[in-house]
Order: sequence, then C-alpha cells, then structure tokens
Amino acid sequence: MRIFDNPHFDAHESVVFVHDARTGLRAIIAIHDTRLGPAAGGCRFWNYESEDAAIADVLRLSRGMTYKNAVAGLDLGGGKSVIIGDPRAIKTPQLMRAFGRSVERLGGAYTTAEDVGVDVEDMEHVRETTRHVAGLAHGAHASGDPSPTTAKGIVNGLRRAVAQRLNRDDLGGLLVAVQGLGHVGWHVCSRLHEGGAKLIVSDIDAARVERAVSEFGATACAAEAVLSVEADVFAPCALGAVLNARSIPALRVAIVAGAANNQLEDIADADRLHARGILYVPDFAINAGGIISVSREIAGVADPDWIAGRMHQLDANIAAILAEAEAERVSPHHIAMRFAERRLDAAGR
Repeated sequence: MRIFDNPHFDAHESVVFVHDARTGLRAIIAIHDTRLGPAAGGCRFWNYESEDAAIADVLRLSRGMTYKNAVAGLDLGGGKSVIIGDPRAIKTPQLMRAFGRSVERLGGAYTTAEDVGVDVEDMEHVRETTRHVAGLAHGAHASGDPSPTTAKGIVNGLRRAVAQRLNRDDLGGLLVAVQGLGHVGWHVCSRLHEGGAKLIVSDIDAARVERAVSEFGATACAAEAVLSVEADVFAPCALGAVLNARSIPALRVAIVAGAANNQLEDIADADRLHARGILYVPDFAINAGGIISVSREIAGVADPDWIAGRMHQLDANIAAILAEAEAERVSPHHIAMRFAERRLDAAGR
C-alpha cells in the first residue's frame, strides 16, 4: 500500500482511512486541493479487487474533482470518497450512517454526495450523522439526484462537439454508442433518444440493455465490442481508464463525449486521440452538471434559476475550450487543464 510515492498521488492535502468494526465499513476519503474552497465530490461504493485499487481510484477521482469544480466555475475544492465492498451485499443504513460520521469528523473540509453504487436514499441515511452531505431528496435547497443535470451537460457538450466536428446542429440520425446504463448513462440515452439520435448500448447488466432496446429502440452491443463499434460518437458512461493505448486504436468514431470520470488512463491518451483525429470532450468539463446541481445545495442558494445560469456558463466554457483547441491544433484536454489551472493559480493558497 503506497500513498506518498503512489503514481496517482498529486500533492493531495489529506487522505483519510476509515473503519467501523460494527458495520464493516471500510472507506477512504481523499481531499486533493482546497484553494477554491472546501472539497466536494461524490462517494463511490465499489467492490475493488484490492485496497491498492481503491487508493488509486480515490486519488484519481479527487484530483479530477479539483479540475471539474474549477472548470465549472464553482468555489469548491476537489475531494472524493470510496467505500470498499459490494454494495449489493454489505450496504445497510447503519453502514451509511457510519460513513456519515467519518465525514462529520472532518468538520466541513469535505462534502459528500452520490456516485456509483450510492443513491439519494443512501444520502438520506448519511444525513442522519453529518451536515456535510448534498444530493438530498428533502430539506432546504435539496437538489435530489444529480444524474439528470449531469446528463443534460453531457448532451449539451456532445452537441457542441457534433457542431464543430460534424458540422451538424441537430442530433437527428446521429449514431451514438453508449457504454454504461447506470443513473447518468440512462438519462443520457433518454435525452439523445428525444433528440432523434440512434443508440448502440452496452452494460454489464443485461436487463438494463434489454430495457434500453425496448424503450429507446437501441441496438444491443456486447461489452467487449462497444469500443470498436462504428458510430459517430462514443459516450463512455461507466468506469474510468477506458481510453488507453490498447483501446484507442480500435475506436471507429469521430467524437468521444461521455459521463465517466477519468476516462483517460494516462494524459498521453489525449494526444493519442488527437493524433487519430478523434475529438475528445474532456470528462471533467462535460460531466460537471452533477456537481453544479449539488453545489447549489452546499451553498444554500435559494434562487431556482442559479443552476440554469451555471449550466449556461459551463456550456459556454466547453464551447470556448473546443474552439481554442481547434485553433491551437491540440487536444481539448490540454486546453481544459489550462483553463482550470488558471483559476487555481489565481486563488493561490
């Protein structure tokens, strides 16, 4: 187990290991950078193959939140948490309350919310033991499930990419291969279907695939084949590191734009995509709708139009990132990183 010399450690401010013997809770909370404000990011509940895998994931995810919050124009730092174990086997209200107590002990340095394996009901249990939780169904300024807002941002960003690369201003007949039909992936499919796009879908849950075929007229695709299917757009909406030196040569799309966090296994993968002429919309920019949704709750903003204003600004930021990348003939990933780092540097310490 490595932290300070872990390849994914990037001057993280805090990495907290949590254990609760009574409930079996094993969790890690990572705070990457708080120059813009207190850290915020979701809680992922996943059956990791090892503790090292969990550490790598929480380090990568928390760093990603720093850049996501910066690009979204939020006064929030980057943080993330992971709970180790199969949520279908060990998740209980008692365990989620124990997790909430661990968040509360941080005194507001980190606010948690939903992520993979965790839903709104789970956050209600977390709220019983901490004030520092968002994405709630009830209460003052409650934002609820952030997935629909995340999906809205994904499709907005996808439209921007389609306009730039394919010179189209509508989704009618656009062929999109969607990997992952979880909370966000499903809402992405729904919005794309409403816009007239044709869908190819893949998920490890066969029932979800069957439902998408029935409801959206989608074409089912085997999990191992979705990365090489011919389409206009590939939308990764499952787990990260799906774009790498092994998968990128097999892609047969013009655009990559999806909801998954940390889609690039390595920063060099941004250049690999660019070299192949594939327009990549940076994940930490395009999928920021969810944190925008819960940030209103965190800040206690009463104005119902606040989220719409922030989403409009995010859309404008993505348009600027894509335009600047095209002008400089570089990957949009590098432009988005530069955009975020300007905000972070201006904030100082």
